[in-house]
Amino acid sequence: MQVLTALVKAFLVGGALCAAGQLLIDRTRLTPARILTSYVVAGVVLGGLGLYPKLVEFAGAGASVPLLGFGSLLAQGVRRAVAQQGLLGALTGGFTAASAGITAALFFSLLAALAAKSKAK
Repeated sequence: MQVLTALVKAFLVGGALCAAGQLLIDRTRLTPARILTSYVVAGVVLGGLGLYPKLVEFAGAGASVPLLGFGSLLAQGVRRAVAQQGLLGALTGGFTAASAGITAALFFSLLAALAAKSKAK
């Protein structure tokens, strides 16, 4: 029963985040790139204020997987690096925190590109 509850929470929160993005696309003149950037910045702000971990605790992957999670990850990395290295950590912490996820995305994109044949349009 706990697993079902966790899945429902993740679905509802993740779906609400996606629905909010779709509403922004449909009802405003914002481009998808600006909405994407806004979500990442919102994740940084929520992570910096310490609010995002509470949302992740409630919704699990429904909150940690979307773009807000990437922004929060950057904020956590910067905070940790500043505590360890001082002001220089503000420049390097985000890269260090996100490096594993970015590397995985690049690696699997390369595998997909090698496995599939591109077609000219």
